[in-house]
Amino acid sequence: MTSITNLLKMKSLFDTEALSDTRNRLNNLSESSEKQWGKMTAGQMLHHCQGPFNIMLEKVDYGLKPNFLAKLFFKKMFYNDTPYRKNLPTAKFLKEADPRDFNTEKQKLNELLDEFESQRNREEWKAHPGFGYFTKQQWGQMQYKHLDHHFRQFGV
Repeated sequence: MTSITNLLKMKSLFDTEALSDTRNRLNNLSESSEKQWGKMTAGQMLHHCQGPFNIMLEKVDYGLKPNFLAKLFFKKMFYNDTPYRKNLPTAKFLKEADPRDFNTEKQKLNELLDEFESQRNREEWKAHPGFGYFTKQQWGQMQYKHLDHHFRQFGV
């Protein structure tokens, strides 16, 4: 088992320590943070990272439809202990090509983290529109894993 896998093992944004670590990493991210891979700027990445929270918190309807094949073959990768690989293709609805203001997007992601944290005692969550039901723990692991991937992308 690699050390990065050990870092991800059982981490969930519902865990106070993992959420605190994530907030610290976000605070250490700057507009000048250099990407290690990919095409997005730091501002675009921050906007992109809001998508999964918008889905979970039922803030935005991206028009996703249930997809049996995606659910069968990809769902577990969202919350398992294996880190996302570099340059993993981005879902079309989360692709970000427009310029984004870094400070605005950082503030929006911080606000989504606040809203996420305010619902930490909530046990029931609406099913993901494309992948179906996730447990609370799976949602928390999925959110942590996605942010960890992009924070590593920018060296924080």
